[in-house]
Amino acid sequence: MQFEGIVNVLKPPGMTSSDVVVDIRRIYNEKRVGHTGTLDPAAGGVLPICIGRATRLFDYLVEKRKEYIAEIRFGVSTDTLDSFGVVTEKADCEIGMEALESVLPGFLGEIDQLPPIYSSLSVNGVKLYKLARRGEVTEPIEERKRRVTIHELSIIRQLSKNSFLIRIVCSKGTYIRTLCKDIGAALGVPAYMAFLLRTASGSFDIEHSFTIAELRELKEKDSLAGTIIPMDRAVEHVPALRLDEFSARKKRLLINGATVPFDAQIPLSEPYRLYIDGEFIGLGVKNAEGLHTTVWLGKEDNKNG
Repeated sequence: MQFEGIVNVLKPPGMTSSDVVVDIRRIYNEKRVGHTGTLDPAAGGVLPICIGRATRLFDYLVEKRKEYIAEIRFGVSTDTLDSFGVVTEKADCEIGMEALESVLPGFLGEIDQLPPIYSSLSVNGVKLYKLARRGEVTEPIEERKRRVTIHELSIIRQLSKNSFLIRIVCSKGTYIRTLCKDIGAALGVPAYMAFLLRTASGSFDIEHSFTIAELRELKEKDSLAGTIIPMDRAVEHVPALRLDEFSARKKRLLINGATVPFDAQIPLSEPYRLYIDGEFIGLGVKNAEGLHTTVWLGKEDNKNG
């Protein structure tokens, strides 16, 4: 059986996102597999994986909000900003609930972040973490500063002295390790991220995710079909446009990538899920000339003939 769509994987800590892709290729027997955004090896949680033609939806799946639960510890910092790094600073301090609550509002909304040096960003074609390991980069690169959005930031509970669980809802590209370090700086103490769990990525949540072990077990039972989220359901945040009244000629032109006249009053350059005779064929936009597909997901034989 050929599988196409998205599978919501629960990645364990210690496993890279690339490792998950390799396992999914084997489990579903499909070469075209890709994840929708790297999750740090030390982190666990939701990692949506695209299978088959669903890989073409990447740009429409990565723009969504992310939700995390993190443990922040005060009094210590590391070179990687997480528990896997070398300790670079220690301070004798005791941060209480009230002090932490007082600084969190300052991180809500749009903020600037300097990505950690141990990250997968590339500098002149070389991953930043490789440069850091070689000692060629020792400080965050100012030119790599990025603007991210923190939508929600709250304390779940205090775990122990100087250790708290916090919940973060943020935009894509947010470094939670950097956020923890910066929260510590706002309190005047070193801090690092001791634990990270991604509980949601867009519409994909942890409650409906599968571990690699569970997927392997389901494969043995020939029950993998129930793990696949259909391509159009994965982009339900994009409004639908049904083109059942199109003539056979206009359908054929649209299928083959041509722009066709379209008089309906819809916003220009906004993406839509396109359906022809009930079949989801992909995503398209209307421009000054008419309607055209931007991502083709219909049957390959239709497009070719």
